[in-house]
Amino acid sequence: MNNKKIFCIIILCFILFSTLTFVSADDDKSYTINHAIIDLIVDTNGLLHVNETYDYTFNGEFNGVSRDIPLKSGESINNIHVTADGAYPVLDQSDEDGTKHLKISLYADEGHTKKIKDTNVKVHISYDMQNVVTVFKDTGALHYQLWGKNWDVGVGGIDVNVKLPNKNSNTYFINPQDYVKSSNLNENTLTAQTGEIPKDEICELVLLMPVNDFANSPYAKHTNENGKDKIIKNVQDSVNGRNFWNSAYMILGALPLLLPLISIIVYLRYGREPKVEYDGIYERELPSNDSPAVVNSIVDNKGEIGLANIKGFEASLLNLIDQKIIKLDTEEDGKTELKNVILTFSERPNSLSHSDLILYNILENFAQEGKLNLSELNNELSYSYNAEWFMDQFSEWQYEVQCEIDNGVESYFNSSGSSIMSGIGYLGLIFGIAVAALGLMTDLHNGIYALCGGIFSAIFSIILIKLPEDIFGQWTKKGRTYYLKWSNFKKFLKDNSLIKEHPPESIVVWKKYLIYGTALGVAENVYKSMKLNAPELMDYEDDIFLYHNIAGYYFMSSAFHTMNNSMNSGDFGDFGDFGDFGGGSGGGGGGAF
Repeated sequence: MNNKKIFCIIILCFILFSTLTFVSADDDKSYTINHAIIDLIVDTNGLLHVNETYDYTFNGEFNGVSRDIPLKSGESINNIHVTADGAYPVLDQSDEDGTKHLKISLYADEGHTKKIKDTNVKVHISYDMQNVVTVFKDTGALHYQLWGKNWDVGVGGIDVNVKLPNKNSNTYFINPQDYVKSSNLNENTLTAQTGEIPKDEICELVLLMPVNDFANSPYAKHTNENGKDKIIKNVQDSVNGRNFWNSAYMILGALPLLLPLISIIVYLRYGREPKVEYDGIYERELPSNDSPAVVNSIVDNKGEIGLANIKGFEASLLNLIDQKIIKLDTEEDGKTELKNVILTFSERPNSLSHSDLILYNILENFAQEGKLNLSELNNELSYSYNAEWFMDQFSEWQYEVQCEIDNGVESYFNSSGSSIMSGIGYLGLIFGIAVAALGLMTDLHNGIYALCGGIFSAIFSIILIKLPEDIFGQWTKKGRTYYLKWSNFKKFLKDNSLIKEHPPESIVVWKKYLIYGTALGVAENVYKSMKLNAPELMDYEDDIFLYHNIAGYYFMSSAFHTMNNSMNSGDFGDFGDFGDFGGGSGGGGGGAF
């Protein structure tokens, strides 16, 4: 390695270390607003005197705090003063886009040379606001945000104290009521306490006062219309709307709890299996003369009973190889230790079933000069047009296998319950995603119920969709007996001790075991039992044994996996936003720097 490369590596490591150190240091820096006190004095001249106290706890080193006070059209702010307990403040103020921005630097020493670090500081801000009180023909009104949505953090609680011009005929509303712990209007003094208010939330105060209190009010906003009834209606609409949505979110969050109850009811109605006389422990012989694909579709594929899968497809291929309709050869790869698996297609016989004919045609389509290199099928199916054609033909094969089931799937299995639960599962998934999105995007307190309920609904619904069909579906007596016998045969194939106790008497039976073991998903167990109980068959030149020995299963499985990856998949759409209440003067927010 030359010196330039070494130098570059050292520089990159230094940059990475510096970045990690910076991020780590930044992560150690935090602050909270433990409590706030908002004192308001409403003067008869319309001026609003505001005194704010914020109790900060700083973890790490900080330069100070900021306070942003938005001003509506016609409003103004003056006489701003800042003091602090536990630090020495320096105020810098500016106006930006209709907002009074206060930058309050805090120092640990009187000489303003040391930053604050790991300390508690109470910051006091006082100012006067003009044209915030509105005088209507029938009432004086103040709509003021005690806490705005633009703070970087929430607050542990607020103490509110309001002095009114006189003690008669005053009315107040604090919205949302969720956060109000207590409130009291005693003559001309309003006091209130709130609990914790999270980040991005608003807490508003609406005051209605006698219009005579503002007979001489040059610092108030005057309008020549009645406003009292309209203000009360707006407040009540806001409260009712918030209560409605809080209730709605709670109900939406609770509805998914019905899913388990519905599942139990459907199971009791459709899912309980009929009693049958069969009580066998295992089966040594094939329980029926059905093709391996039919057995696979009924016994092994629980996603949809009657629909064969890749194991049934491969078992059918082995059956054609065993009948010498398709011949199997090998050749050296030259690149890997694996050998190429070559399928040779002769002239197709007229005796093939419809499903076997489709399988034969599917594989022959990818052959060249009558031969298919099975290890190359994976590459062919990486092209989407080949994958789509294969999938269409595979679906046709599945349909034909289903048609070959004696008297149809319905004579074996009643899918009413599973169909009901599948529909409920998909509806529950859509409902859960929608409700969780609503709960996530709302500022309302009860949105957490919708969020949790939506997540529960989505997860439970996915489980319902993924459950085997026979959980909520029901076997007929014929189907139940059929399923139990073939399941016991599968148990026999999986258990080497049983095969050792009752080994097959001929190579023909061993081949049947491999073919039907493939259909039932236990071919590997059969192959291991062969090696242990009939090692002499490992050298027997038979295409069925050769297919397994040279990893034919691997090539076919890999091809199906590639085909599925080549198919397109869909996405869920986006959801919109809800608005929130607000609109009073004051509020705004702040942060720390």
